[in-house]
Amino acid sequence: MSGFESFIGFNPWTALFTLLNMVLTFLILKKFLFKPVNKMIDDRQKEIDDLYAGAEQAQAEAKRIQADYDRRIAQAEQTSAELISSAKQEATRRGDEIVRQAKADADALRAKAVSDAALEKKKAVNDAKDDISKIALDIAEKVVGKELNGADHDRLIEDFLRDMGDSV
Repeated sequence: MSGFESFIGFNPWTALFTLLNMVLTFLILKKFLFKPVNKMIDDRQKEIDDLYAGAEQAQAEAKRIQADYDRRIAQAEQTSAELISSAKQEATRRGDEIVRQAKADADALRAKAVSDAALEKKKAVNDAKDDISKIALDIAEKVVGKELNGADHDRLIEDFLRDMGDSV
């Protein structure tokens, strides 16, 4: 068994050197491997956290811009509806004004036409009276056989017109 004991045997110096070797290896690894790796992991974690914070900030900004855009669209729609309504009212008012003006112009034109027609009728009647009075005077001169003076002429015209007015 001596071969087996030497194989499994415990040598305190070997155990101490192995322990010191392991502690020294751990310290060297800690100094040159664990600290840089932990620093790199922390830096990467900070970078990821910053990216998430930036993304959340960008998302909040996008929501704010979207809300502002929606508000402006709603205002634009309201303004356009008001403008359309105002334009319709103005067009209706203007159309009514044009119709009213056209009616007034037509009434004035009709009144002028009636007035002109009355004047023309009066002129035609006066012309007819003048013609008839001349004819009557000529007939009276031939019947009486003499020429009438101005006073007789006027009296005969008045009598004739009076008789004619009664018959009309």
